Amino acid sequence: MNEPQPPEYPHESEARARAEAERATHVQPSWERATVEKLLFDSLAEQRLARRWRTVRSLAWLAFLVFLAWALMHRGTASTDKTAPHTAVVEIKGEIASDSDSSAEAIVASIRSALEDSGSQGVVLLINSPGGSPVQAGIINDEIRRLKAKHKKPVYAVVEESCASAAYYIAVAADKIYVDKASIVGSIGVLMDGFGFTGLMEKLGVERRLMTAGENKGFLDPFSPQTDKQRAFAQQMLDQVHKQFIDVVKAGRGDRLKSGPELFSGLFWTGQQAVEMGLADQLGNLDFVAREVVKAEDLVDYTRRENVAEKLVKKFGAAIGEGAIRAMRTVPAVR
Repeated sequence: MNEPQPPEYPHESEARARAEAERATHVQPSWERATVEKLLFDSLAEQRLARRWRTVRSLAWLAFLVFLAWALMHRGTASTDKTAPHTAVVEIKGEIASDSDSSAEAIVASIRSALEDSGSQGVVLLINSPGGSPVQAGIINDEIRRLKAKHKKPVYAVVEESCASAAYYIAVAADKIYVDKASIVGSIGVLMDGFGFTGLMEKLGVERRLMTAGENKGFLDPFSPQTDKQRAFAQQMLDQVHKQFIDVVKAGRGDRLKSGPELFSGLFWTGQQAVEMGLADQLGNLDFVAREVVKAEDLVDYTRRENVAEKLVKKFGAAIGEGAIRAMRTVPAVR
């Protein structure tokens, strides 16, 4: 049998209910407070982390800018304080143009530094170039002649894979030209290239609306027809530049040139053929010239090169859109 329960008075049940209510009120605020505090602490931690990363990024950019400024003020050039006898080397590689590593500004500065060095016994122009601007090549040619006379030191050209067009324009200023038997040498000529789209535009029904002041202002516009007069004018200009090129070659090579109808036709030859034609003097590489000709086996590179900072500036700054600009140019370059 169930034992009888003690009687419960009304005031005892009320007291029990009040106690349970108090416990409930104490538990609920404690749980909510803990959750809110956790959220606040997490938010503060994220804010501190974000501030820390912003500080790190700012310091990193500051360090990069300081390095960039320092590097721009210290261009990567070879040291010219060497007094021990050596052969100075200046590389001419790639396209010869005002905005390339083989610009007149860079090449002339390198040659000047090499000749001014008291330890340099001679300068070797190490050439591997298909050509480029006759203007840049002409400036380099003139400066080589002037600097040779001023410093009384020999300048030699050593050809690797190719020495064509404007590159050969530069090479003939050297005292002697050395080539590999398989080098490509010559291409004594001038060209001006471009495109004409007039026939295609007629087929597509596209009308070119070009307004100019001056009858020849639209000369060489690829979307306009070229007149006989304009073609003759361009040919006259090319012939004049070609004659300048020929005169420079004759002045540089002199009696060593073997006359021939195709010598100045724009053709190019192997190094072995170039020696036979008088375009080059003999077969030989850089080490051979330094050892046997200059008589100073130690090589010192004076080539002026862009440093990392300059390449970054050019990549992210001035060079943006360079390809598009070149593609849109309507006046072709003379090479």
